Amino acid sequence: MKLSTPTRIVTTEEMRLLDQLTAAEFGLPSRLLMENAGAAVAREVRRRLRPPHKAVVVCGPGNNGGDGLVAARHLANAGGNVEVVLLTEALKGDALANLEAYRKLGGAARLLDESQGLGTGRGDLVVDAVFGIGLSRPAEGRALAAIEQIRVARELGARVLAVDLPSGLDSDSGRPCGPCVTADCTVTFGYIKRGLALEPGASLGGELVIADISIPRLAGSRLQGPKVFLLREDEIRAVLPPREAYAHKGQFGHVLVIAGSPGKSGAAAMACAAALRGGCGLVTVAARPKETAAVQAFMPEIMAHPLPGSGPLGLSDLPALLEASQGKSVIAAGPGLLRGPETGHLLGRLLFEAKLPAVLDADALNALADKLELLTTATGPLILTPHPGEMARLIGKSVREVQEDRIGVARRFSEQYRLTVVLKGARTVIADVAGATAINPTGNPGMATAGSGDVLTGLCAALAGQGMTPGSAACAAVFVHGMAGDRARRKRGSLGIVATDLLEAMTEVWAKWAQ
Repeated sequence: MKLSTPTRIVTTEEMRLLDQLTAAEFGLPSRLLMENAGAAVAREVRRRLRPPHKAVVVCGPGNNGGDGLVAARHLANAGGNVEVVLLTEALKGDALANLEAYRKLGGAARLLDESQGLGTGRGDLVVDAVFGIGLSRPAEGRALAAIEQIRVARELGARVLAVDLPSGLDSDSGRPCGPCVTADCTVTFGYIKRGLALEPGASLGGELVIADISIPRLAGSRLQGPKVFLLREDEIRAVLPPREAYAHKGQFGHVLVIAGSPGKSGAAAMACAAALRGGCGLVTVAARPKETAAVQAFMPEIMAHPLPGSGPLGLSDLPALLEASQGKSVIAAGPGLLRGPETGHLLGRLLFEAKLPAVLDADALNALADKLELLTTATGPLILTPHPGEMARLIGKSVREVQEDRIGVARRFSEQYRLTVVLKGARTVIADVAGATAINPTGNPGMATAGSGDVLTGLCAALAGQGMTPGSAACAAVFVHGMAGDRARRKRGSLGIVATDLLEAMTEVWAKWAQ
């Protein structure tokens, strides 16, 4: 995937290494980084808080608490109504120095009283500076009491701003270690922490603000190993293929959709429609005659290549499918496909002999699940778009194991079979053959509806058929698909979205970007 200015996502280990490099090789001490971090938090607090409401900064004993104390000092120095709540007076190093500086300004600080609340009301703001990165076990004692009091304060109408990430969140997995703060906003420093890019951490963190605290770019370039990025709208717009005024339909690809079966012609229809709405010049569906007729009735712009016979696709369908693939730019296979004992072998032969890029989804993946060696014989680049259940079948693990390591699962499968993986779900993960991995921030739970994946398949094929690399096509398709879902939710609500709404909303995205 080729992104212009990617937004890097880091692990806990990578972030610690960046801090070390910043101090050791670039001469920028931790005290300076803490000062910059706290100043950034204070700016966000002032942006959100209006007098006479107050800010209550809840500070743990480590560097995260030190960041909070710097923020409190800046707020107090600006005349703000601010109070610090400490989990302990036994601070050390930079955190202790900043507590002393805050108190010299006359700032108010008290120890957490586990039997009382934070004393906040509606309109006040709580700064959660209890834990930073690296938490790997449930909070206990005063830290647990602090998290609970922050939760209660939010229920009573205060807003919560988390420092670096919500306390109680595992900074790598995005899953709570135990009780966890729910923030309205998180100010994270330098780079996005992986746990803030994945669910449920993304939801627990609220609005995400990335603050520059002077970690040198050169330090980031020293990080080794595969890179993970968060997709951004400007990056996606930049990689879309341009359209010249004198262009014609033959320049934008011809997608062959192999999909549909009795009772599931709608899946094929939506994949075909999404390919057309995604900008490809021509779309042909290959299926049994009854299904091709149903698909063409859905949208007359769709062409058809009826496959003789009946029942599941098998090796006897290979000649007809090879004939159908002539002159095509890309194959999309799987939506609503009826599997039989030969379907996997058929797809393997087709992927080898057609010599075309292909997007594989749904029952195309299931047909190949016990024949993965056929993926390695494909002569064109592949994009696979499994949901967690399909991914679990492909790798022989449980859905839970897939969900607990979405980035690792997608990346390893991509590397092993040299293809692009789109692991669907909340915060879809895209891993490509170059070793880069992207996380998509668009989309919402309302898109968990029949046919949504079929639309994504068609859109992926449309963009790949227009000449985009598999990684870039997958990233753009996933981002636009989610963006269309977000637009549909604003009109229909989360409960009212159906897959055909995504087709309409997709055109609204293109229209917005054309302005």
